[in-house]
Amino acid sequence: MKNIVCFGEVLWDVFPTHKKIGGAPLNVAARLQSLENRVSLISKVGNDRAGREIIEFLNRQGINTQSVKVDSTLKTGDVKVTLNDKGSASYIIESPRAWDHIELTPDAVDSTQTSDAFIYGSLAARNHTSKNTLHELLKLAKYKIFDVNLRAPHYTIHVLSELMDAADFIKFNDDEILEIAKALDFESESLEENIKFIAKYTNTTSICVTRGGNGAILYCNHLFYYNNGYSITVVDTVGAGDSFLASLINKILKGASPQNALDFSCAMGAIVASNQGANPKIEKATINQMMYVQP
Repeated sequence: MKNIVCFGEVLWDVFPTHKKIGGAPLNVAARLQSLENRVSLISKVGNDRAGREIIEFLNRQGINTQSVKVDSTLKTGDVKVTLNDKGSASYIIESPRAWDHIELTPDAVDSTQTSDAFIYGSLAARNHTSKNTLHELLKLAKYKIFDVNLRAPHYTIHVLSELMDAADFIKFNDDEILEIAKALDFESESLEENIKFIAKYTNTTSICVTRGGNGAILYCNHLFYYNNGYSITVVDTVGAGDSFLASLINKILKGASPQNALDFSCAMGAIVASNQGANPKIEKATINQMMYVQP
């Protein structure tokens, strides 16, 4: 069991017909907790019903909410989600919200210093308060995992470069790494070449790139590992990448081989995408069946 801290946005994903608790850091935290880790979340909610329901949800999951603070003036985060006919999501992220003003607290400092891993994304850096807190915590963390999660227009290449430089492990999707590498004046259609460029540019030895239904590539200590995906019927893709990352980090921190970690994580992400919502309950037997029964 590992001590893991997730930093950033907690919010409600608002679909045309329903709403679900979400936010990448929350989704990652929930999946990590389900995989038998001790997880703390650093974030902020509003002093409203939506915020109270998020904290109640986190407590039910067993996630440490000591560093989830309540803002007296700003609302709890919300995002309007639209799914296309293939289940892929687009987002309108409301601003400002409580998670834009995450402050540096003794609780956040303590949990970060005692963690085995610290996971953060790019969206929480859209506001200077949360961004400054993130930079201070990155100075304290032992092992730093950057979940890129580009959400236009809430990022700049300068901020992304800073966050990549701080990381020990970076996770992109295929569109994200191509966009960022191009912004850094590197032109190639090869994911492998883009990965090697980012690794050299940031001095990061561990990089993972997801490829939607085509699986993922993991680059670890100058070696490439591949999974070509699993055959599923997509319901919605919201949270699939978050569960993928949580599963990958869980396996790596617990000493699994890179290939086993990648295969397990791709199976987890596929199963999440075949369910509604970001945090469906998934049994390990279901993951193992997908890994070892599918061709």
